[in-house]
Amino acid sequence: MLKGKTALITGASRGIGLAIAAVMARNGADIALNYIGSEVEALEARKLILKENVRCEIYECDVSDFIQSKNMVSAVLENFGTVDILVNNAGIARDNPILRMSEKDFDDVINVNLKGAFNVIKHLYPHFMKKRAGTIINMASVCGLRGWAWQANYAASKGGLISLTKSVAKELAGRGVSCNAIAPGFIETDMTAKMSGEDREKFIASIPMSRAGKPEDVAGLAVFLASDIAAYITGEVIRVDGGLCI
Repeated sequence: MLKGKTALITGASRGIGLAIAAVMARNGADIALNYIGSEVEALEARKLILKENVRCEIYECDVSDFIQSKNMVSAVLENFGTVDILVNNAGIARDNPILRMSEKDFDDVINVNLKGAFNVIKHLYPHFMKKRAGTIINMASVCGLRGWAWQANYAASKGGLISLTKSVAKELAGRGVSCNAIAPGFIETDMTAKMSGEDREKFIASIPMSRAGKPEDVAGLAVFLASDIAAYITGEVIRVDGGLCI
C-alpha cells in the first residue's frame, strides 16, 4: 500500500510510534525514524524495520526545539530526497492534579506534544506545497476530545493538536495534502503500564470491548490514512478506543 513512499515518524523508537513504523515498512514504506534519548533503543528499532527490506535511518532530535526540528527535516530530505508521510507521534505525559502540577510540567507537555508537531509540520510545509502531495497524521488522544482528571496538560496538548490538525487540513487541502488525527484510547504502552493494577482493571472494565488496545491497532489505521485509498479524507479525528468514548 505504501511502496515507493517515505515516512518520517517522530517518537518512533518504541510503543505506538515503533508499531506504526514497522507496519508502514511492512507495507513498503522507507522509514525516517526520529527518537530522543536511547540510541541503543533506536538502533534496535532500525534493525527490526530493516527486516522488511526497506530503507530506515534514525535521527535524534528533540521536536520541541524549533532549530533541531528544522535540522532534522533538512537531513531527512537530503538523505531520502522526499517525505511523503509525516506522523507526529512524539509525546510525553506528566500527570498530576492541577493543584500539584508545576508550570514546568505543563510547559514540557505542551512543548513536546503540541509545539513539537507544529515545528515539524512548519519545516516540511514548503516541501509538501512544492510536491502538491503528502499525508500528515497527528497522534492525538481521547483525552483531547473529552478531557481527563489529573491530565490537564496532556488533554490540553492533545485538544490543541486536534485543532491544529483541522487548521492544517484546511490550509493544505488545495495542494493535495491531507492532515488527519488519530485519537487512541487505552493502549498497551510504557505510558499506560505505569497505572496500578486496581485502577487498570477498573479502567478496562469501562471499555465496551473489555480490553486494552495494542499499538498495532493504531498502526493499521495510520497505514490506511497514509495510503492512496484515503486520499479524499482530511481534517478528521478518528478514535481507536474500543468504544470508550461512545
